Amino acid sequence: MTEHEHEDEHEDGNGQESESEPAIDSAPGSEAPPVDQELGIESTEAGHLLAEQRAFVAETSEGAQELLPRGTTTAGELRQEVGAVLRLPEGGFVDPGDIDIERRDDQTMIINMGPQHPSTHGVLRLMLELDGETVLRTKPIIGYLHTGMEKTGEELTYVQGSTNVTRMDYLSPLHNELVFSLATEALLDVELPPRAIWIRMLMAELNRVSSHLMWMATNGMDLGSTSMMIYGFREREMVLTFFEKTTGLRMNHNFIRPGGVAADLPDGWEDDVDIICETILARTYEYDELLTGQPIFRERTEAVGNISAEEALALSVTGPILRSTGVPWDLRRTMPYLAYDKLDFDVIVGSYGDNFDRYSVRLNEIRESIKMIRQIAEMMPPGDYRVQDRKVTPPPRARIDESMEALIHHFKIFTEGFRVPEGEVYVAIESPRGELGCYLVSDGTSKPYRMHIRGPSFVNLQALPLLLRGGLMADAVAVISSVDPVMGEVDR
Repeated sequence: MTEHEHEDEHEDGNGQESESEPAIDSAPGSEAPPVDQELGIESTEAGHLLAEQRAFVAETSEGAQELLPRGTTTAGELRQEVGAVLRLPEGGFVDPGDIDIERRDDQTMIINMGPQHPSTHGVLRLMLELDGETVLRTKPIIGYLHTGMEKTGEELTYVQGSTNVTRMDYLSPLHNELVFSLATEALLDVELPPRAIWIRMLMAELNRVSSHLMWMATNGMDLGSTSMMIYGFREREMVLTFFEKTTGLRMNHNFIRPGGVAADLPDGWEDDVDIICETILARTYEYDELLTGQPIFRERTEAVGNISAEEALALSVTGPILRSTGVPWDLRRTMPYLAYDKLDFDVIVGSYGDNFDRYSVRLNEIRESIKMIRQIAEMMPPGDYRVQDRKVTPPPRARIDESMEALIHHFKIFTEGFRVPEGEVYVAIESPRGELGCYLVSDGTSKPYRMHIRGPSFVNLQALPLLLRGGLMADAVAVISSVDPVMGEVDR
């Protein structure tokens, strides 16, 4: 019982509570029950409502992730939320005049967007402080899809690891497998055969094309172009069909494994790849004609969701978002891995860091990837598709029926796994969303002692408060789409 309820309690002769009855003729000197002037109800009922409200807030609170009213937020936190810059480069500063911390709570409102909203691209929840239709503050709230993949990875052998990480960024599963395999191979200190390296590059660039096509489709839908949604899925289907022919699956392939790849390319792969390149390259010019000059599309993207190069670097943003600000940072060029240093390609950059630049970067990256895929197809070397090290690679399937030693070898590889020397390593690659990193610690056993994935979607979400600040609520969907977050990678 609350204090208010105790004070207003009326007891009958038996000491039990009695319901209050409306007084017809009040006795001289008696007073009416106290009334809450703001709510217009009796204080007992107000106490009940207040208690229920507090209980509801406690049950649904996400703790420190929540965006609190200005009245309960310190000036330092408010500057951080509004400025959205967690660390500034040397010599950088935030002008206090740019930050309004004097605005009262009764002038604004805080609303939720997601986690069930279809345009947050997954179970992303945003708390937005609005002044009318203008976004003042934003806080992304994550964790609704948390699957514990990193901790799960520490209970799986290195042989099984690819089946786990491939499900993180489910739109570019081959990149997840690639970064995990590269980290494992760095600890093993094994040298891959050339064909395995080039097959990995071919599959990774095809995966980049399919991921960007998915983004073109969903971004078009978010901006009202249902046609782009249909066309994007149509072209992506060509790539997924090739993946199914090569790996056996459309998604979550477990194709790139420590030591190489699971199988060689299928017969006729050159013709399939050539058709994919010819068709999708021609279609990108149709997308250009459909969207780039369209007045509504330009108004929804130009000068919307701006970010400067300094702000992007301060927030550790990578991928198309960083390149849209004019910074030519692409790990395939700046820190080459596999055999990317042998390919001729351009790093696509923008100028203004707005939604339109991010669209232009991704559209042109599809064309650059097609250019790289053609070079890879021409330079694909012959040879083994996986390293012939018995400690890492299982025997060929045909040998299992002929040799007991091969059967035992196969059994031990897939039950116990292979032991990896003690050490730690960090390997990073360029995924369609930015720098995808894998940190592995080995204690000399067949399972990682520690595994951590640096997911670009997770880091890039830090930019949302800055991208949305000062914009309209109607632009929030367009800005979220331009970040291209995949929540499977964010929550892991």
